[in-house]
Amino acid sequence: MSPYILSVLLGIVEGLTEFLPVSSTAHLRISEALLHLPLSATACQVGDAACLQDVSYWAMYTVVIQVGAILALLLLFLSRILGFVRTFPRGEEGNSSWWNHPITMTAVAFAVTSALALGLHKWSEKNLGSMTAMAIALLVGGVIMWIVDAWAARRDAITEHVEQMNLAQAIWIGFCQTASAVFPGTSRSMSTIAAGQMIGLDRPTALEFSFLLSIPTMIAATGWDLVKEIHHKAGDAAVHVQMNQERWLVLLIGTAVSFIVALGVVEWFLGWVRKHGFTIFAIYRILLGIALLAWGAKLIGG
Repeated sequence: MSPYILSVLLGIVEGLTEFLPVSSTAHLRISEALLHLPLSATACQVGDAACLQDVSYWAMYTVVIQVGAILALLLLFLSRILGFVRTFPRGEEGNSSWWNHPITMTAVAFAVTSALALGLHKWSEKNLGSMTAMAIALLVGGVIMWIVDAWAARRDAITEHVEQMNLAQAIWIGFCQTASAVFPGTSRSMSTIAAGQMIGLDRPTALEFSFLLSIPTMIAATGWDLVKEIHHKAGDAAVHVQMNQERWLVLLIGTAVSFIVALGVVEWFLGWVRKHGFTIFAIYRILLGIALLAWGAKLIGG
């Protein structure tokens, strides 16, 4: 298959799944395996430098196309973010402070996630390519999301705007987001949305804060992963990614497609959640997790 067509397909997968609570990591891993892309040095014969280069390139590609989704979210939330910056620290209604402004809440949640994720990154990397680990995370995360959303729907929310959040809520959501960094397949969106609902955020507020928190989290995670993948270790050898005109174009296509698709997905997702909640995504996660546990290792490997 043409690398350009592959890039379009993977860009669509990234744009569709990055902000939905279904795990873009798992979906990209599954898609890449089904498309027979070389994902590890075990797929290469000893001494096959070209194959190792492909492994390194596609690993780097998977990281870089997330930039398109990040830019889409920044564009959609630009006016909201600028409003927060303009009114910091007093807030739009003049009743906020340094300690409960949305910018502070986002920074605190991000700091908690970063500190814990850095401490556990070596352990998490061991499970990063495991299809079984992803299947379990999808399944368990789906059950948790379903239970939490149903429970929260029967209770009155205590926080209906991100401007009403407090420091304890931000710390809790940041702590829960660590699960997505440690367990591949968990999903940043799922962990932050469910965490927010547990502590009294209504659905739109939990979703909005999830989006706000994902901006610094994704920028940091993408930068961290990119540094590692540019000088990727394939097997026992460190392989520096060599770029040419075709590879740059493939990378640009994937990033552009993920940007365009993510623009539409975020808008649709916001409208869907306000009317229907998260149940459909929980069911999808459970079914996909079961399918991967049953057939993933045989059909895809890992």
